[in-house]
Amino acid sequence: MNLFNVFYSILFVGVSLFSPQKKEITPINYAKISNVKKVTTVYNALEANSFRLPKLESFTKAFEGFQLLKSKGMVRKNILTIIDFSLSSNEKRLWIIDMNTNEILLNTLVAHGKNSGDNYAVNFSNKNESYKSSLGFFATGEVYKGKHGLSLKLDGLEKGINDNARKRAVVIHGADYVSKTFIRNYKRLGRSQGCPAVPIELSKKIIQTIKNKSCLFIYHPSRSYVNNSKLIS
Repeated sequence: MNLFNVFYSILFVGVSLFSPQKKEITPINYAKISNVKKVTTVYNALEANSFRLPKLESFTKAFEGFQLLKSKGMVRKNILTIIDFSLSSNEKRLWIIDMNTNEILLNTLVAHGKNSGDNYAVNFSNKNESYKSSLGFFATGEVYKGKHGLSLKLDGLEKGINDNARKRAVVIHGADYVSKTFIRNYKRLGRSQGCPAVPIELSKKIIQTIKNKSCLFIYHPSRSYVNNSKLIS
């Protein structure tokens, strides 16, 4: 071996030793990114109409389930109602969104069940006479007049989570304890027997807007719900 070959061999070994090693690259899940971008795009395009926007976290879950239920024909109207029970009852935590126009039609107060918690809802149930709220996706049903006046029946769409809603008479209705006056007097909103009760002065408008197979999603980052729901990832 001549000197040139010896020099070349030494140089090659040196370059190999000191060259940075390539790292293993994890493939990118473009399908997942595409879905996230879609939700973010829709969320950023929401027309607030002077209302506060829902949190991206609750909207993402609601949008995901809404699309799935719509594709299966389990909800028909392009109206999405979100109730975010991770928020204080003193906050306006119900949103009605027109998914055709991406407009927020309404943002208002809503009550949780009296055994779900005080100011914050923390306990949830699907059992009769638990006086607790249920989480998850519902389809709105028919309008009727009951002891609370004009009311709207709900059908829970998640087995074992909220599918006893109709048997439990969990409905949307107006209540005088869902008001700013009640909050001023008691430092929190009034509570129901499990129904998502709304302000009396808005109850008719809410019921007429969301009746007949629109999607209602009641959200809370409860581990038991997130782990058991088949409608959210």
